[in-house]
Amino acid sequence: MHWALDRPGQRGLPSAWWQRRPMVPCFFYLSWPLCFSYFCPHPQIWARKLLPASWLLCGPRRYASSNFKAADLQLEMTREPHQKPDASKPLVFGKIFTDHMLVVEWKEEKGWGQPRIQPFQNLMLHPACSGLHYSMQLFEGMKAFKGSDKRVRLFRPWLNMDRMLRSALRLCLPSFDKVELLECIRSLVEVDKDWVPEGKDTSLYIRPVLIGNEPSLGVSCSSQALLFVILCPVGAYFPGDAMDSVSLLADPTFIRAWTGGVGDYKLGGNYGPTVLVQQEAKKRGCEQVLWLYGPDHQLTEVGTMNIFIYWTHEDGVLELVTPPLDGVILPGVVRQSLLDLARTWGEFRVAERKITMKDLSRALEEGRVREVFGSGTACQVCPVHQILYQGKHLHIPTMENGPELILRFLKELKAIQYGAGAHDWMLPV
Repeated sequence: MHWALDRPGQRGLPSAWWQRRPMVPCFFYLSWPLCFSYFCPHPQIWARKLLPASWLLCGPRRYASSNFKAADLQLEMTREPHQKPDASKPLVFGKIFTDHMLVVEWKEEKGWGQPRIQPFQNLMLHPACSGLHYSMQLFEGMKAFKGSDKRVRLFRPWLNMDRMLRSALRLCLPSFDKVELLECIRSLVEVDKDWVPEGKDTSLYIRPVLIGNEPSLGVSCSSQALLFVILCPVGAYFPGDAMDSVSLLADPTFIRAWTGGVGDYKLGGNYGPTVLVQQEAKKRGCEQVLWLYGPDHQLTEVGTMNIFIYWTHEDGVLELVTPPLDGVILPGVVRQSLLDLARTWGEFRVAERKITMKDLSRALEEGRVREVFGSGTACQVCPVHQILYQGKHLHIPTMENGPELILRFLKELKAIQYGAGAHDWMLPV
């Protein structure tokens, strides 16, 4: 919806809904990417587009002309609100959900239906639903933060919308208008804004999902789809004020993704098969898995996180390096944010390049490694202190070095996310 045009009485919204909005010309919302790229002095920091592969761009966008509109959003408030979690107790990730959810249905013969915000409830799916049988499903993970000014803001949601559309095209699920979906999500967060926690390092986790739900056992493009968004308040990844580092199992017999596959899309089928390997890591005394790829054992991801190494390169230059977006790893939003911050500082070289276990082992032997860490929406930045590789425990001196870079990244991210100052990465609700 375009907030400048909203009026009380539409969709059953409270009268104060539109009054809280500044009167911004509606063309701003119709062309917000152009407006931001014009006014933002660093558009590459505001949002780096995650464009589909060239072959994917040539594929059909199923009924792209039939898009749902945020202006048509229907609202049904719950009559049985849930009890909010006790603020004095830690929030467990993904266990508590807010009162409402966003739902939009799609059918091949009609296109997208009317979006609606409704009470949180179970879904009704046919037993032959294609999303249940053939993993015709994708999801996103994003967060909203409540600042000291009590305002709620979304963190770089444009990147999540870009990535979600890429995933939909890869599964031959229906295309959608990213701007309209984002406006619907923003409306959902506003309805449940009282669920956004205010404690230290807390946030509201936002989970958009798109599944094929055609009642058929045929392996083909789904003629029906369901898009829904649910919310859950989450706490700090690390309990208390401590920052715990993790140990990793690096076993090349386990492969998460490969060239030509779907490792760079956020699909449900990429995650289920990793659980067994995670259990194997625990059996060997490790907390997470370092996913390797290829005969040269390239580093790709850490668990469900992107990986970074802060070291002195063999050419003598101080460097922050992470694997490139070559189709094997997921283009993480926090990954991109760390790269953007580091490039803005301009204090050391920032590289996106393949890294092998041989490179890392040699750098450890020569004392050139400063910090190794993962990045992701859940933890933001997670330090690594040890890697179990080919029967050897490789000690990583991350914690002995501060970890200065990790702490600096966390400080910068928190300042942006909790609204210490205006920033183009944040979208107010």
